[in-house]
Amino acid sequence: MSEAFPSVRTEIGGVKVAELAERFGTPLYVYDAAVIRQRIAELRQFDVIRYAQKACSNLAVLALVRKEGAVVDAVSAGEICRALAAGFPPTADPPPIVYCADIFDRTSLQLIIDKGIHVNCGSMDMIGQYGRLAPGREITLRINPGFGHGHSQKTNTGGHHSKHGIWYEDLPEAITLAERWGLSVTGLHMHIGSGSDFDHLAQVCSAMEQAVRQAGGRIRSISGGGGLPVPYRPGEARIDVHRYFQLWDGTRRRLEQALGHPLRLEIEPGRYLVAESGFLITEIRAVKRQGPNSFYLVDAGFNCLARPILYGAYHHMSIAYRHRTEEESLQEVIVGGPLCESGDIFTQREGGFVDKRPLPAARVGDWLVIECAGAYGFTMASNYNSHPLPAEVLVMDGVPYLVRRRQAWEELFAGEEIPQVLR
Repeated sequence: MSEAFPSVRTEIGGVKVAELAERFGTPLYVYDAAVIRQRIAELRQFDVIRYAQKACSNLAVLALVRKEGAVVDAVSAGEICRALAAGFPPTADPPPIVYCADIFDRTSLQLIIDKGIHVNCGSMDMIGQYGRLAPGREITLRINPGFGHGHSQKTNTGGHHSKHGIWYEDLPEAITLAERWGLSVTGLHMHIGSGSDFDHLAQVCSAMEQAVRQAGGRIRSISGGGGLPVPYRPGEARIDVHRYFQLWDGTRRRLEQALGHPLRLEIEPGRYLVAESGFLITEIRAVKRQGPNSFYLVDAGFNCLARPILYGAYHHMSIAYRHRTEEESLQEVIVGGPLCESGDIFTQREGGFVDKRPLPAARVGDWLVIECAGAYGFTMASNYNSHPLPAEVLVMDGVPYLVRRRQAWEELFAGEEIPQVLR
């Protein structure tokens, strides 16, 4: 097993797994700040790094991203409020917060108007709704280039099956509509899917070049979106970020020559910044056999990490021993959670097919660490089966900080009321 994918893990960010689990309890999300800093550093060639906070929106993570010089996008009023609470100002150049969506719900639209948040419109209706209330402002447009890609069909955000973005053939109409409502289109954005490979990501460059030439000299910024893949499995190669930047920089330079003015080049990573920083520590509470199969049943379920049941997503797993130090021999096991659902299995592939995973022999009380869990982990967690949301810890320079306490029992039903007629 490679160093990046150990079968036994003893520490995270220089802090022992046992210390984290015993101090903060399980299930527990732990983020290694050093990994996030490293990923941001790798992308500094781009003019603007705009973090897609839907991947992991804990305030401490957002504050770390801000201190490292990145800005954020938001897909809801709640994410705008998170960004503001984490210290991002509402306005500046480049915009510290961009609302990027395909609709305005009424709450988001009013908050955007009140705070002056920049908008990246993903539908024609957004243009009209915004222009009626805020003529004179600048907007960017999210364009669906007519193709998409992703590690799962459910993460593909381009092409004619996707709800996202303004169809590329409708770009002239979108610009005309914006002008009618007194809005200035100053930037274009494209995002084709999460976990896309290099070849598909490179196609966005040529699609963007065509779109900008069509939009004309009003454009001052271009964004290649996100989707940068990370290695979830042993043997998967890391994307060549410098080569990817060179592709985009070449596109930018050709467009600058054609337009006669500079263009700001943005990238919008989500999972790339946080996926490898995150670990879900969960305690093994039962070891059992079902016919020919061995199971580790843990105290985290898809209420904590939904990616396996949603996409059949693969997450590397390791064991942290409670008392032993010598690594036990590997055995094929199925890993499941505590939920009253047959699909509450972490070792499954897309379609719900259950797989076995070679893991060291473990006992009740040992910990199983689900790795590369920083993106779309806690942000997709739920209270299903009335389980409290897990705690979150950020490790910085070898020191663990509790950045979200575990949800209390009474918070599970804090917003509910029993009508007087039922009392």
